[in-house]
Order: sequence, then C-alpha cells, then structure tokens
Amino acid sequence: MKEQELKVYAMGENNDTHGFPLVLHKDADPSSTGGVAVCGFSNVGMVGSIATSHVVKALGLQQLGTVIDYNLPPVALIQNEVPQHPVRVYQGDGIGIFTSDLQYPGHTDVQFAETVLDWFKEGGFDRLFIIDGIVTGELGDKEVGELFGVSSTAHGRDRLRKIEIEPVKQGVVAGICGWLLAEGDRRGYDVTALLAECNPMYPDARAAAIATEALSDLVDIDIPLDELLVDARRIEDNVRQMFEMSKNLLPPPDADFEVDEGDPMIG
Repeated sequence: MKEQELKVYAMGENNDTHGFPLVLHKDADPSSTGGVAVCGFSNVGMVGSIATSHVVKALGLQQLGTVIDYNLPPVALIQNEVPQHPVRVYQGDGIGIFTSDLQYPGHTDVQFAETVLDWFKEGGFDRLFIIDGIVTGELGDKEVGELFGVSSTAHGRDRLRKIEIEPVKQGVVAGICGWLLAEGDRRGYDVTALLAECNPMYPDARAAAIATEALSDLVDIDIPLDELLVDARRIEDNVRQMFEMSKNLLPPPDADFEVDEGDPMIG
C-alpha cells in the first residue's frame, strides 16, 4: 500500500478554511479596534444576537463594517427606519462586537467562525467572548436559567470561577461556538463562551440579560441592563398571552368528537 504524505500547513497558509469578506462601513476607522471582542449569533433563543445588540445600543458603539458575500442571501434588515446588512461589526472604547441578526444554514458555520477569528486577529483584540443559548431540558418552571462557561485557556477558566461560573467539565458544544472554542485551544487564543440556559420557543431576553451581566463582570465594563430586562418582561408577557389564547382556541385533550361516517375524508 502506497503511503500518503500528510501535509501540515501553518495557520493561514494553503488551508481551505477561510472567512467571509469583512467590508468597512462608511467613515469607519479601522485603527480604532482592540480590547475585548464579543460575538453573538442568532441561534437558539436568539440569546447571542439579543445580548450583542443590547451591548451595541447600551454603550453607543459605532458600526465598523459588515460581512458581504454573494453566496449569502441578499437581505436588508430595517431597524428604526435604517436598512442594514444582517451581519455587522461594531467598535467602542476597548470593546468590539460581531453580531448577526439572521440564522444561516449550518454549512456556513465554519466560514462564519473563521470570519470572527480573522476579525479578532486583525483587530488586535486580546480576548474573545461568545454569547450563546443552550437547551438543557431542565429549565422547566425555573424563573432564572443557569449560566455555563467554557474557556480555551486556564486564565479564562480562572476568570469564570472568580465570578462563580463553574466551567463545564465535559460535554459537546456544536456550531460556530464550538469551532471558535476548539480553534482557540489549537491556536492559543483566549476564547470564552457564556452559554445561557434558554427557552428555544421564543427570543429569550432574560437569558441574554444573564449572559450580558456576566460579560460585564468579566470585562470590567459597566453595561446597563434595565432596558434588556424590560424587553424580557414584555416578551414573556406576550408569550403568556399567546399561550392563553391558544388554550381557548384548542379543544381539551379528552374532548369527544362526533364523527360523520358519511364524510368522504374518513375511511
């Protein structure tokens, strides 16, 4: 049997994983990047996108750029009368945000993760935080979900313990978050994921608030949460109202139905 040569490439040289193009926004100053980097995507419970969007608004961050690729769906999201690309990058004083308002197919996960790593490396950031939702099956009627942490470095794990977040000892993290964590370990990047237990049935702003509060403690930046908690109560009230309305529209489980044997739809 002929031996096959195993080619090992240095990072960034001849490897087939590459990110999407990151295009500067008008009047953006690329020299302003640096500090801590935070990313959030529109995954389960929309925890990541809700949290990062709140940080952008609460800290008044300026848009630096956007992800543009002709293979992605052409979409403009309109907020406060302003049309925007769904995947955007922001920068403020010592903090940068990478956020996506849409959920893209799973086959793009690696490329989006590599885009985040390109931004992190080229922007001169020293730490990367990922905010994401997680479904444990144990949320139930608990008023407040748990927050879990995973970090690629010993320093990151120590920081989690310092604010009383016990690092996950065993498990699986999939998707963009999983790739970023694993590549952080491989490349020696300081990558930490904050995984908030959430309800997958609706946008969970309360879970996003729990993760954002932990982020604030970890990066030592004051991030006001009042507006996010108001959004959480509003969303929860709307969900409860919809649930009550649906109960009135649906028959009880033990209801008896009269069957018309002449109905052609009944065999």
